[in-house]
Parts: sequence; C-alpha cells; structure tokens
Amino acid sequence: MRTTVIVLFLLLTLGSVRAQDATSPEKQKQQIDNMVGQMQNYFIVILTKGPNQNQEKAELTELSNKHLANMMKLADMGKLILAGPFMEDGRMRGIFIFDVATETEVKQLVDTDPMVKSGRMNYEIHPWFGPKALKGLNKIYRDDLESGKK
Repeated sequence: MRTTVIVLFLLLTLGSVRAQDATSPEKQKQQIDNMVGQMQNYFIVILTKGPNQNQEKAELTELSNKHLANMMKLADMGKLILAGPFMEDGRMRGIFIFDVATETEVKQLVDTDPMVKSGRMNYEIHPWFGPKALKGLNKIYRDDLESGKK
C-alpha cells in the first residue's frame, strides 16, 4: 500500500510538472533566454601532433617549459581562459580556450607557442558558444597556484 501511494504521488507530481511545462512556453522561453544570456563566444583550439616529433629529450624539456610559460603569459593577458593536455597519446594533444574577438587574433596568439613554432604541434580553431563563467576559472586557478593548493 505504501509503495502504491509513493508511486501515485510521483506520477501525479511528474504529471503536473509536465503539464505545467507544456502549458507555459513563456516560462520555457524565459529559461532559454536566461541561459543564453549567461553565454558568450569563445574559440577552442585543438592542438594536434605536428610533423616534427624528433626532438632530443633536452630540447623537448626546454620546449615544454617554454610552452607552459607562453600559456601563463596568455592567461595573464586574459586571453587564454582554459588549457590542458589530453590524457592519451593520440593525434589530438590538448586544448586552449580563448576569449578574443576574432579568429585572426587566435591564430596570432597560438603562433607564439614554442611547440607550434617548432612544428611539434599543429592546431585547429573552432568557434564555440560557452558559459561566461569560464572566465572565472583562470582567476580561481591562479589564486590556487599562488596559495599552493593542490
């Protein structure tokens, strides 16, 4: 009996939610408008393996350090919002997410990367519509770095 009451309650509750959603397109439109209002244009860069994969260990270490320093510089400029490697050894090596106005600017910024300059990495650029909140990740990450959090 108790199970029947719970099931009926759930069915009635779900039914009223569905009926309310079906009869309130204005509410649905408002929710969509609110969501879209919290989003903006970005550019996602997919870093891929380049033609030059034959660096010696010391050269690769130096390239990696310069690559990381360049990313930090771009983040300090407020242009690079998010970056990171893919955790598999495939063609795609990592991503950058940029908050800039044009694809031309993205190309100019990515072309400063030592891994790209050396030919170890190539890249693809894709326009993307994502949450404005991503901008805050850079500050959170930087604050965590400065405070020594892991």
